[in-house]
Amino acid sequence: MATGKYSRVDGRKSSSYCSTTTIVVFVALCLVGIWMFMSSSFVPFQNSELSSQETRNEVKQTVPNSVSKQFDDTSGDLSEDATREDGTGMPSKESGNTDEDNSRENLVLESNNESKEFQNSAEENQEENHANESSDEKTESENGQKSVDKDEGNGNGKDGETNSREGESNLETGEAENEGREMNKNVQAESEESSGEIKPKSAEGEKNYEEEASADKVKQVDKEAILTEEKNDNNQDEHTAVKNSVESEENNQASNELLPAGAQSEILTESTTQNGAWSTQAEESQNEKKSQQSSIFNEKNGSHWKLCKSTAGTDYIPCLDNWQVIRKLPSTKHYEHRERHCPDEAPTCLVPLPEGYKRSIKWPKSRDKIWYYNVPHTKLAEVKGHQNWVKVTGEYLTFPGGGTQFKNGALHYIDFIQQSVPEIAWGKKTRVILDVGCGVASFGGYLFERDVLAMSFAPKDEHEAQVQFALERGIPAILNVMGTKRLPFPSSVFDLVHCARCRVPWHIEGGKLLLELNRVLRPGGYFVWSATPVYQKLPEDVGIWLEMSRLTKSMCWDLVTIKKDRLNAVGAAIYRKPTSNDCYNKRSRNVPPLCEESDDPNAAWNVPLQACMHKVPVDSTERGSNWPAQWPERLEQPPYWLNSQVGVYGKAALEDFTADYNHWKAVVSQSYLNGMGINWSSLRNVMDMKAVYGGFAAALKDLKVWVMNVVPIDSPDTLPIIYERGLFGIHHDWCESFNTYPRTYDVLHADYLFSSIKKRCKLVTVIAEVDRILRPEGKLIVQDNAETISEVESMAKSLQWEIRMIYSKENEGLLCIRKTFWRPTEEEPIKSAIV
Repeated sequence: MATGKYSRVDGRKSSSYCSTTTIVVFVALCLVGIWMFMSSSFVPFQNSELSSQETRNEVKQTVPNSVSKQFDDTSGDLSEDATREDGTGMPSKESGNTDEDNSRENLVLESNNESKEFQNSAEENQEENHANESSDEKTESENGQKSVDKDEGNGNGKDGETNSREGESNLETGEAENEGREMNKNVQAESEESSGEIKPKSAEGEKNYEEEASADKVKQVDKEAILTEEKNDNNQDEHTAVKNSVESEENNQASNELLPAGAQSEILTESTTQNGAWSTQAEESQNEKKSQQSSIFNEKNGSHWKLCKSTAGTDYIPCLDNWQVIRKLPSTKHYEHRERHCPDEAPTCLVPLPEGYKRSIKWPKSRDKIWYYNVPHTKLAEVKGHQNWVKVTGEYLTFPGGGTQFKNGALHYIDFIQQSVPEIAWGKKTRVILDVGCGVASFGGYLFERDVLAMSFAPKDEHEAQVQFALERGIPAILNVMGTKRLPFPSSVFDLVHCARCRVPWHIEGGKLLLELNRVLRPGGYFVWSATPVYQKLPEDVGIWLEMSRLTKSMCWDLVTIKKDRLNAVGAAIYRKPTSNDCYNKRSRNVPPLCEESDDPNAAWNVPLQACMHKVPVDSTERGSNWPAQWPERLEQPPYWLNSQVGVYGKAALEDFTADYNHWKAVVSQSYLNGMGINWSSLRNVMDMKAVYGGFAAALKDLKVWVMNVVPIDSPDTLPIIYERGLFGIHHDWCESFNTYPRTYDVLHADYLFSSIKKRCKLVTVIAEVDRILRPEGKLIVQDNAETISEVESMAKSLQWEIRMIYSKENEGLLCIRKTFWRPTEEEPIKSAIV
């Protein structure tokens, strides 16, 4: 108004004023152009960082509080955070448009200030990004052995650059169209709207899991961690960088993950339904119910996880370290102190990790060396190092492949046995063997090269940590002793039994222990005895040999051969079990006696030993009357003796067997191998906690893994079928601890186990046992009803495990969890386990 009034008083000023205005407008437009050019040049630095965060939001659905808004992928507009990163971003132009008379001079000042301030902000952001990238790289290098979700340093760099270029292009287009008019106003509104659509439901890290849906939906969690895991596996020993082509392949693999075979088509259809930015009421309500249930469980259990304080420390095994019972044993003459003595209540505490524990070395390198700090025991190296059992080599424990009877290597010894009796035919006729008193299990470890599975066992602490060494190396082994009870295996299942200086007094007490081997040895199978009584002439050895000769003859075992291995300066006697009862019927004395007809040779759980022999099956329809087909044909052929039986699932046994195998082949190939983000090439020790016909293990036959098939004692006894297929396994009660050391399995698979076991014991004790057995970064795969899946998921979260994938359909669910390195700090003394 004042300017208009002044114009009327002095009209001559008007022409001068117009010229001045023209110049000012021209200069202002030039500055606006310069400002537009400079701001588009600096945007990518900010966009690169934010795009990286955006990727993490979409994958993990967790986000740091410091980054809450991002660029819109399609509009190219700037978010509010981009304009006000450090509190001094571009001021709004809205005020400059309210008074046209003052706009020219203000526009010049605003343009200069905005250009400088935005340039400073962008430069600061660029430095911030470089610092973050450097910090991430350093963290990734230093924490390579920690949980993978902490190792996210540079995973999205390439994508960030791509998004930056797209953001720059879109920004320039947007500015050209708007021509600088009310740009900040529109940008801010659009940015807030876009940010609201992709904003995570929770920004509190792990708590976000509790709000995710499980009904009729698949949740893939932390794909970036999966890719990092695969890259870490590839770089474990070489420490080389993963090339861009490999990253591309891994990203493609992750994006193409498949779902459970039984419901794949339905889920693929449902997942394409467009709900926009809104979730359904049913989904929201179910999420809230799950969140409340999870909170209740965490209040009752999660906050009370404690470390087990025991004399065994990091090697605690509840049923083998019960000193309250061991101290009261009337005798230890028959190794009663090495047998199972489970506490009245299974513990719910967690076993601590050894200091310096690292991810286990991958097979096959692990056969020759393991990390010292994973099994920090040196006594065996001191006692048996001269026999090439194990040696301490820097930060490793190394295994030259020797043993007491094969100092010059297991492979030569294995070939020596084959040459002694060619009919043994490793990997064809002989597929599943039992190695008694296995030491560090080098014999079984090298038999993999001959396609042979060895069930190796030894008692705890007779040779310090020998079974733990074996499992850490990736070789099958369990803790057991030939004492007062039967071995936890069915009758007539092992093709061969091996004892190399196994320190078992076979000849005493009527040959009770050797008769137990006779029970589990297949008719026509071999017993290889490599011990000093075979080849030495010391008085004690001669006496034992005479006793063994009388015993084996009365058992009708045929002494096939006695051979000497000149390289190792040892010898072996090889016996064969009869295939008929003719010899038994011709004996002049019934010693050892035949077992009563009522005695079940397959009963093996906590059954006392008896000094008797079971008759050999001769009916062609009975198991044990014929030798199985050669490997690998026996894996897929239904056992000949299934013809007249009814299967577990109610069909004829042959139909059941075939259907089960086809089911697991489909599930494993379409879901487990590709749909869970598991890098199977880095895994070795696998356990099926509730095996039926061994279909899960059979479906993994082409992988470099071995599977311990566990048949629970309250399930149908299908373990003989598993052995007939050329696989192995064991009976067990999951209300008690398993006979293995902590941290010994890479994958545990539980198919409808937990819903059945919780009828007999507390589920939390079973989960605590799962935690004990599973290695850090190991996987638990659970199929069960929806209620049980929800319970297991809640417990896993309270243990700070990662939920890798969860699927729920109607009343069934599938869950894949990854154990982390987390341990609680508070200890819980275990009175029964403290000496």
